[in-house]
Amino acid sequence: MPNKLRIIGGGWRSRCVTFADAPGLRPTPARVRETLFNWLRNDITGSRCLDLYAGSGALSFEAASRGAKSVIQVENNALACRALKENALRLTADQIKIVQMDAFRYLAGDAEAFDVVFIDPPFAKALAVQTCQWLEEKGWLSQHAKIYVEAESTLKLDGMPENWRQLKSKTAGEVGYHLFERLG
Repeated sequence: MPNKLRIIGGGWRSRCVTFADAPGLRPTPARVRETLFNWLRNDITGSRCLDLYAGSGALSFEAASRGAKSVIQVENNALACRALKENALRLTADQIKIVQMDAFRYLAGDAEAFDVVFIDPPFAKALAVQTCQWLEEKGWLSQHAKIYVEAESTLKLDGMPENWRQLKSKTAGEVGYHLFERLG
């Protein structure tokens, strides 16, 4: 498993995590992660985070490194889950729980309120907006939750929940990344 990425901030800064060579798995680039965590700098410490479509775990390991109280990584791919578990063990990341399950099946379960949610679904499947709708409709968000959405830059995010406002939005090559806030 030669695929590696470096955690860029917090207690595990400069530590590497490895990830599976799985179809469609594309870790969030360091430059994008740095921008995202600058946006979230006042929201991560002590937060409850949910990483749907966790993949490499780049976003949630970064959040845990920066002081998130608890993190749940939801990933459907067995190889990716195995790598997530190995990384969590290597980092002694007791605040991280890994769930091998389809994101929508997970969201159909008993809801817990999360403060920060990372959504980075496989590209070209148009899952981002529906995932956001389910998060809102099924009660998965705290009152002023922050929701990060990463998708192909050409995807129009039409149909987002009406009580969400977009705080930030940027593109990096083929990737569009956006930060939303839930308004009560």
